[in-house]
Amino acid sequence: MPTQLNLPRRQLDLSEPRVMGILNVTPDSFSDGGRHTGVDVAVAHALAMIAAGAAIIDVGGESTRPGADAVTVQQELDRVVPVIEALRARSDVVISIDTTKPEVMRAACAAGAELINDVNALRAPGAIEAAVDCAAAVCLMHMQGEPRTMQQAPDYDDVVADVNAFLTTRIECCLEAGIAGERLLMDPGIGFGKTLEHNLALLANLDVAVPPAYPLLIGVSRKSMFGALLERPVDQRLAASVAAAALAVWQGAAIVRAHDVAATLDAVRLAHAIKIRRAAR
Repeated sequence: MPTQLNLPRRQLDLSEPRVMGILNVTPDSFSDGGRHTGVDVAVAHALAMIAAGAAIIDVGGESTRPGADAVTVQQELDRVVPVIEALRARSDVVISIDTTKPEVMRAACAAGAELINDVNALRAPGAIEAAVDCAAAVCLMHMQGEPRTMQQAPDYDDVVADVNAFLTTRIECCLEAGIAGERLLMDPGIGFGKTLEHNLALLANLDVAVPPAYPLLIGVSRKSMFGALLERPVDQRLAASVAAAALAVWQGAAIVRAHDVAATLDAVRLAHAIKIRRAAR
């Protein structure tokens, strides 16, 4: 498993698992929509997550929850660019832009973002070219369908094999376009066009669900699968979220995307420490 990720002007050390703090500057995200929509409030929350141990802040200006309304390019730019500029002025943390739009990718990277986190795996016209021109690192995520309808009837022959095949194809497209493999992360897309059984199958087989030559990013924080499995509302899913994060790190996850940074960091550090000692026995 790679131990670093190449960014435009530096490298992110992945010899130990890292936590990516979620900063949604949206009115309608499923867990924290509307809480961090002002620039000052958003930056204050980002700084709090950094103080809690986040190595990456993932800024998103469009909700990807099922049924969410689409936003225009200009709406998304107005939400994310001022936050990224203000945060970059206050911190040298790695900033990620959570977007599918090439125009937003370019503007966010010009403002200080170094990682493109794309739930559409750079499939939008112009997205690969934007990533190449920005020299940003890229997280390729698997999603069946599109956010507004992805949970209506997800179906797979073999979800683990299908996710691996999709990501392998997207890696090939990126490499052919000139994006170096050392700049790529993989995300199996828990909850994106998947039933509870699909999600559980992926979480049980992360070592084969994603191509092993690339760092694995996992996002399970407060997911609806915990509501389906445990009958817990969004604000009561912390225990399940950190348990799933620890299990992901046990299987090799390098980055865990989370709302609750401090608790997640404790869980992944513990899982990593035990994993290291098990490997050394």
